[in-house]
Amino acid sequence: MSNNPPQSPAAAAPPSGPVDPAARDRHWMGHALSLAREVLYTTAPNPRVGCVIVRDNRVLGQGATQPPGGPHAEICALRDAASRGESVAGATFYVTLEPCSHYGRTPPCVDAVIDAAPGRVVVAMGDPNPQVNGAGLARLRAAGIPVTTGVCLEDALALNAGFAARMSRGTPWVWAKMAASLDGRSALHNGMSQWITDHPARADGHAWRARADVVLTGMGTVLKDDPRLTVREVPVPRQPRRAVVDGNLQISESARLFDGGEVWVFTATDDPVKAERLGRRNARVIVLPAAEKGRVDLAAMMAWMARHDVNEVHVEAGAGLTGALLSAGCVDEILAYVAPVLLGDAPGMVKLPMLSHLDAARRFDFIDIQPVGRDVRLRGRFADRWQSLLAAATPHSPAAPAR
Repeated sequence: MSNNPPQSPAAAAPPSGPVDPAARDRHWMGHALSLAREVLYTTAPNPRVGCVIVRDNRVLGQGATQPPGGPHAEICALRDAASRGESVAGATFYVTLEPCSHYGRTPPCVDAVIDAAPGRVVVAMGDPNPQVNGAGLARLRAAGIPVTTGVCLEDALALNAGFAARMSRGTPWVWAKMAASLDGRSALHNGMSQWITDHPARADGHAWRARADVVLTGMGTVLKDDPRLTVREVPVPRQPRRAVVDGNLQISESARLFDGGEVWVFTATDDPVKAERLGRRNARVIVLPAAEKGRVDLAAMMAWMARHDVNEVHVEAGAGLTGALLSAGCVDEILAYVAPVLLGDAPGMVKLPMLSHLDAARRFDFIDIQPVGRDVRLRGRFADRWQSLLAAATPHSPAAPAR
């Protein structure tokens, strides 16, 4: 999956000549997904959703979910069709996520879809929100509307892995970003690490920062690099929240991390006096249980973030915290940039316990390998975690609820 900054999708050219109906569905769902990618940075904590309404291979209306409190994709597409003077009765709706069936910040989209009298609705992925979870599909079918599901399911899930994870398992979707030499070194023996990779790779890494809700680092990185952790290499409509794991509450009030919006400081040390000082520097100190002396319970931290509407976490930390997150089962993906250099005897990308048997190794599947300038970007995903998420997002219909 590409993670380039969103761009307005070009008008989708309809298939020409005899086309298999399944191929036509994939074509138009691909266009709906391009609409969803257009709002990659703006919908959280809501999912990124696109909708296109089609009749006779012609777009009648299209839209994508707006920022929280704004209309969802289906409503935007219906309004677009109305602005063009188009009737959508009998048309096919392509939606990347099951239409919602509950009242949140906005009314249920499924009611508006049913009222529009479509001839058919095609849905990519189910909504694992317990308030929906198949009820939207059941409502459509109860209204006599034919529904096709699972078209481009994995592509839709890749856009909303964080939302699906938060809804189905109560934790965000987490990727750990690393940069290393060809021999797996993340710094020189003296600690110098800027810059192993070239500018294109760093800019690409900023695009991944941009799509996350939270950019997370550790106290070691703050002490060594004094990072800002802001998105600077790509244009974005909002900065993700920044957070630091600081078990002993060592962080200085002068850290550059505090120059900007609110920063979450996760700690195992209850120090109200320092917390009050940090509060004057845009910090919210969150005291969590200690997994062991001076160490934050990382699983509890992820659950806390999910309860506070965090879908995606981008980890940009040193080998210690990255290894601890992996050991705690908190990481879903690896995002690694590998430079064509050799650094020799120097620190590695991640610190993990020594293994006695290869059977105990943490294994993942490569899902994407891309050259980025002179460097290479590798994405590895833990297959069991993805399969669990895929099961949660597979559309299904319970019994239709009463209206």
